[in-house]
Amino acid sequence: MMELHHLTATAAKDLFVTRELSPVELLDAVVARTEKVGGAVNALTEQMLDEAYDAAREAEIRYAGSGPAPRALEGIPLLLKEEQAIAGRTLENGSFLMKGQVSPYTHPVVERVQAAGAVVHGRTTTPEFSIMTVTHSEMWGVTRSPFNLDATSGGSSGGAGAALGAGLTTLATGSDIGGSIRIPAAQCGVVGFKPPAGRVPGLPPFNYDAYCSDGPLGRSVADVALLQDVLAGPHFMDPASLRPAYRLPDQLGDVSGMKVALCLNLGDYPVDDVIAANTRAAADALRAVGVTVDEVELPWSRAQVLEVAWAHMSLAMGSFVNTLPPEALAVLNPYTREFIENAKVPRDYTTGLYGEVEFYLPLSAILQEYDALLAPTVGAAMIAADTPSIDTPIPVNGEDFGMYDVMLTMPFNINGRCPVLNVPSGIGPAGVPSGVQIVGRTFDDATVFHLGAALEKSLGVTTADDWWPTL
Repeated sequence: MMELHHLTATAAKDLFVTRELSPVELLDAVVARTEKVGGAVNALTEQMLDEAYDAAREAEIRYAGSGPAPRALEGIPLLLKEEQAIAGRTLENGSFLMKGQVSPYTHPVVERVQAAGAVVHGRTTTPEFSIMTVTHSEMWGVTRSPFNLDATSGGSSGGAGAALGAGLTTLATGSDIGGSIRIPAAQCGVVGFKPPAGRVPGLPPFNYDAYCSDGPLGRSVADVALLQDVLAGPHFMDPASLRPAYRLPDQLGDVSGMKVALCLNLGDYPVDDVIAANTRAAADALRAVGVTVDEVELPWSRAQVLEVAWAHMSLAMGSFVNTLPPEALAVLNPYTREFIENAKVPRDYTTGLYGEVEFYLPLSAILQEYDALLAPTVGAAMIAADTPSIDTPIPVNGEDFGMYDVMLTMPFNINGRCPVLNVPSGIGPAGVPSGVQIVGRTFDDATVFHLGAALEKSLGVTTADDWWPTL
């Protein structure tokens, strides 16, 4: 029987309606789980239990029929990524440079989950300024994958992924500018969605950045769809947010007549042999439900990806970097200083723009023929939780690579208007989960969710009785 702390949000809602489970009981379960194993994964920056129990008790009244009707997320425990600000609470971004700073505003994502009745019971860890694909900082310590405590949870939404995998919450929010939702989802055995740019409202300046989007994480495709529908839609604080509000189909999994392109290496990315086998198994699982899957190649290179991405990041981070006084560098994490040095290198923004076009055209040609692209999310089987630098050697099939070399996510931030869903594909040789990315045509969210739901059911990885770690 599924433990309450690993219950899906959709299953919990059904039990709330039948009065077989109460929101307070579910909150009790995730709080107890956090007390038991939370220290091992180190996924939370703070708990907000007084507010959470107030929200859970209100949800009980609604489900009992004694108040207004239950809302979309009524009674569901949810953790927020710390960078998504709450008015009157600290906003520190994992940096001693911002220690004690209090936000004067609330992020649109926070507004929406609260308005939908979610039981917000805490906030999750990130690397400093959310700029690494592992999650550790001098402020908050090291966050770990619940499947292998020596391994990273991924980043930058690493606390969100770890909390879901460990059973410390039922839903979580994240953000993704280079893989920051999909990488933690892959490393922690959960589902994560990078919406197309503009689908979920954000705040300046990154709401204008097509690489960047806030988005949902959960333990099933249906859970992520549930949260995504709450998050999506225009907001008065974000003129780049898309109209009208996009809603996913109520029933997911219709893949009749669909064709998917399988690309294992996205050009020249290294992929562990077991992860490649898991990706092929995912392709076979789609074939088993009638999807046509053909293997394709893309003419991309890691070096070109980094050149284009750094041209973009140099502009995006330039004002922040240039306003830092020299004494501020002393309190920054080493990887943040490393990032700043990379961002200071002069680059031509138009070179980056032309590079983005060069990356989109081959993908667009494939997506003219196929409904979606299937690829691994992370190529390495083991990345240490405390990996200090983007240049730290990471082995793949006996050869060492850098951090960005083993993350197959950035090409789809460069192609930021494509929706991308990470779905778990199995376990790698180090006991760390692997994931696949389902990449859709621009703004075609429904197709990736249909394929994700069909894959989840056919492959049966996350629905297995022994999937979730016991810790």
